[in-house]
Amino acid sequence: MTSPEPPTWDGAVWVGAVDVREVPATDGAATDGATTDRAATDGATTDEGTVRLVAADGYRTARLLVRDGTSPRGFVDLPVTDGAVDAGGLRDAVAGLPPAEHPPVPVRLPSTTVVLCTRDRADQLADALRSVLALDHPDLEVVVVDNAPSDDATRRLVTAPGTDPRVRYVLEPTPGLSSARNAGVRAARGEVVAFTDDDVVVDPRWLRAVASGFARGEDVVCVSGLVASGELRTPAQRWFDERVTWSRNLTPRVFRLASPPADRPLFPFSVGDYGTGASFAVRRDALLALGGFDEALGVGTVTGGGEDIDLFARVVLSGAALVVEPSALVWHRHRADVAALRTQAVGYGTGLGAWLTKTALRPRTLGMALVRAPGALRHLLVGPAAPAVVGAGGAARPVAVPAAGDAAFDREVAAVRGVELRAVLRGVGRYARSRWTVRARTAARRRPS
Repeated sequence: MTSPEPPTWDGAVWVGAVDVREVPATDGAATDGATTDRAATDGATTDEGTVRLVAADGYRTARLLVRDGTSPRGFVDLPVTDGAVDAGGLRDAVAGLPPAEHPPVPVRLPSTTVVLCTRDRADQLADALRSVLALDHPDLEVVVVDNAPSDDATRRLVTAPGTDPRVRYVLEPTPGLSSARNAGVRAARGEVVAFTDDDVVVDPRWLRAVASGFARGEDVVCVSGLVASGELRTPAQRWFDERVTWSRNLTPRVFRLASPPADRPLFPFSVGDYGTGASFAVRRDALLALGGFDEALGVGTVTGGGEDIDLFARVVLSGAALVVEPSALVWHRHRADVAALRTQAVGYGTGLGAWLTKTALRPRTLGMALVRAPGALRHLLVGPAAPAVVGAGGAARPVAVPAAGDAAFDREVAAVRGVELRAVLRGVGRYARSRWTVRARTAARRRPS
């Protein structure tokens, strides 16, 4: 995912990926280099034993996702000198990673509809759409849902002459990501419906990896994937990357209500382990049986979010299996400044509070939640543990975000956590308000015209 601007901060990190087969065995050996969705190296290791990176001017550190075929092994952070990383340091770092766990090979690839929901972000959508159309999948269609747009830029982009015939345009006038996703599900023709966002770039093998996730069991209804940080150019992006767990979730897992994981005391409410809305897929018939997405939740409503974690929890509570398949990779561009982070934190917090309210309003889930409430409160207040990467010496270490060198930034970003916690409390009333709005809208639709 190419950064739109060069870095202006010493802590900026160049982001890419490399396959273990491309790591030079000795200094001076040829390699195809590190890649993301673009060609991220110049395709060779220099005589001095370095791997050169494309568009790395101004960066002092590179983060590479090391893959073995489609399977991720881990992240490595390496110093960058004159736009290149040391080949020996790369070898040492890769040697310190655990072996990859390869997913099963699916017997067949199910017909799949990719639903891309968007609102007034045609420029970003164009990049995401290009990456989706480059997917390695023989039976693919794409439904772009234009959600309550203020202009016709998305419609013009999607319906322009010469547009790939696999792409269809759907207008959903009701604001809200859940309403948009439900419109996409209704329009979908595929056996599987995959969802991603308009600010990502998907890996070319994303849907094949999703199919591998479904191959892990006949009861698998939902598969989520790895959403890696595609840009770490600003202090705000690095701060966000440190906080979220889904950007480094490298261990394949199968979650079933009948087999509670011993290491997840909050299960089945450990929704942070299930993935995020930027990369997941659901069997269409099962999704319809679950009632689709809750239109009282999600971006574009007063609740601001929560529709993805709500669906994940409902899948598990239904008795079906949810698979986390890290080989299903997409690259996500995080918010670049503190103002955008604050807005996002409000949405995350309000959505979480709304989902917790919904959980408390149902007798079955209320009892389960009360038992886990003390642990959930600790998790909410403390937050997730910092993820780890492997450095040039091959040793794992926690991610550390360098100081921005700006006291105002440090104060602002420290306040974001408090903003999010206060938003959780607001989510209680917001869910009730949004639920009433949905019911009123549904009743109005049922009235004879």
